[in-house]
Amino acid sequence: MPRIPRDAEHLFRLAALFAAGVVIFLVLRSIMVPAGFGELGHFRPGAIATNQQKPLRFAGRAACAECHSEIATALAAAKHARIGCEACHGPLAAHAADPDAALDSRNPKPAPLDGLTLCSRCHAADPARPQGHPQVEVAAHSEGERCTECHAAHDPTL
Repeated sequence: MPRIPRDAEHLFRLAALFAAGVVIFLVLRSIMVPAGFGELGHFRPGAIATNQQKPLRFAGRAACAECHSEIATALAAAKHARIGCEACHGPLAAHAADPDAALDSRNPKPAPLDGLTLCSRCHAADPARPQGHPQVEVAAHSEGERCTECHAAHDPTL
């Protein structure tokens, strides 16, 4: 058997170091990857049970309509008909479950419509939005006033 030249010893050290790195990587990966990951592609089946244990935050449009039927009826024929209540008012499952409960972090009051900030999320001029979507240069259009000074929040046409 031929003798390995002395100059090649560093290659064996490098190979041993690389092999040790691979082993460490595989051990750490087996520890860090959650159980069941990969059974359904890049999805962890256990995530379903984890998410089901979380409390509901959103109630949905139907829950709002139970108490706010006048607004729901008017909104159904308005320009904002396809936008859910919680898109503007925030998550309201706790409020819908017990509307008379004390208002706190678990049962928040529906978010007030502050106009500029809220309406700007969808209506501030943005070249990425579709051409037919109503957009304004907020600072020039509002002159510091809230949108709700001139527009009704649920049906914003003038």
